[in-house]
Amino acid sequence: MASLTPFSHSHSHSLLKMANVRPPPPPSFFSSFILKDFPYSKTLPLKLPRMVTRNVVVSATTAEKPRKRYPGESKGFVEEMRFVAMKLHTKEQAKEGEKEVKQPEERPVQRWEPSVDGYLKFLVDSKLVYDTLEGIIDKAPFPSYAEFRDTGLERSEKLAKDLQWFKEQGYTIPEPSSPGVTYAEYLKELSEKDPQAFICHFYNIYFAHSAGGRMIGKKVAEKILDKEELEFYKWDGDLSQLLQNVRDKLNKVAESWTREEKNHCLEETEKSFKYSGDILRLILS
Repeated sequence: MASLTPFSHSHSHSLLKMANVRPPPPPSFFSSFILKDFPYSKTLPLKLPRMVTRNVVVSATTAEKPRKRYPGESKGFVEEMRFVAMKLHTKEQAKEGEKEVKQPEERPVQRWEPSVDGYLKFLVDSKLVYDTLEGIIDKAPFPSYAEFRDTGLERSEKLAKDLQWFKEQGYTIPEPSSPGVTYAEYLKELSEKDPQAFICHFYNIYFAHSAGGRMIGKKVAEKILDKEELEFYKWDGDLSQLLQNVRDKLNKVAESWTREEKNHCLEETEKSFKYSGDILRLILS
């Protein structure tokens, strides 16, 4: 077995003398060196090239510069979407709202004058949009859409029951009108080529209905339906947990997106509000 006893400095010096080898001089710690083995030797200062020094400084500065943070980013991408959506509400609709009241449906719901015929148009067009959304999710032209199957937020079957109830009360169910048809066609086209923009609409449609949509349903029912609670505003299970499950799925899907793709998704929010607003306005028609 090899010995682990360390060589002493004196021992190594003796071996060198026996081999008639001159030991190397001790290292110098000065900031210059002398080339003694070459003629015309002189002291050469040890300097770093200026360009190298400057590059090091620039690199360090770049590394230390913090990346821009987006509102809500630290909590996940859903919070970023929520932040942008809230800005597009009026002050009466949400405390974070910044939009001025311009359209009739943007006024407080208490001041609305809904009609049953208008409400039926709204429900029919809403059903077309939900039918379209849920059909797209089921077919999943992009694999990420499959994450949102059977979330418990689906509304198509609930709306079918409500329209059947109205029919039983003697009302004629209208055909889908321009706002619903236009939005459904737009969603179909978007889903095939632009998954980030499509997910923006998916989020805003379902989450808006679970919040402001429920309040609208309650107020309208008080005014024209003798407080009848429609299936459209009922969920099987704990709604807050269903929403949280979908938030988690949305955040998971968005983790694979670049910052540019996330921004593109956020930029689609305004279109989502426009299309949904056109359908909501039917209640007052």
